[in-house]
Amino acid sequence: MIDDVENTSTRRDSVRESYSARAQEYTDHFGCMASTHPSDRALVRSWAATVSGQVLDAGCGPGQWSNFLAECGCTVSGIDLVPEFVERARARYSDLRFDVGGFERLAAATGSLGGVLSWYSLIHHGPQQISVPLAEFARVIRPGGGLLVGFFEGPTVGMFDHAVTTAYRWPVTALGQELAAAGFEVIETHTRTGIGHRPHGALTARRKMTR
Repeated sequence: MIDDVENTSTRRDSVRESYSARAQEYTDHFGCMASTHPSDRALVRSWAATVSGQVLDAGCGPGQWSNFLAECGCTVSGIDLVPEFVERARARYSDLRFDVGGFERLAAATGSLGGVLSWYSLIHHGPQQISVPLAEFARVIRPGGGLLVGFFEGPTVGMFDHAVTTAYRWPVTALGQELAAAGFEVIETHTRTGIGHRPHGALTARRKMTR
């Protein structure tokens, strides 16, 4: 157990340091909605329309998706592991709340959120780690609340050399099984492959009702 905690902490520190070193470059390339795919915006917008209550943008980066959710009518806050991203988000979207933190232990009370957007924020969690943030999402989302996950899709679970630091691909079915094990019902699955881009996947899910 101690080794697992230490490995998780080391991985988290490595991810944070890697993104911190390239925060400005990342923001310049991906920190606005113009850099996103139209179908992704349509998916997030349609998902936002189904969610009521407080929404958390988990892995908010420089805040562009948080602001997009707010424009969709959501009451939203963002959290990110990288302080430089949070600083940029606070400066650009001063009417929204952004906090520094990871997903292993969220400050939100149990069952207090209407939904969580996790858009490419779990890509650095491998098969041995991903159950932890998913369980935490399940804890904070109220029964019937929504989860939307965007990720790199592939035929098998496997790591690859991401531009910033090592990331993982997931088959839709495999990641869906992880969501189900955490207490979610998968509602929709989406995949997209474009020339010059890695295959993309997205899952919308609902927190299972408790008995």
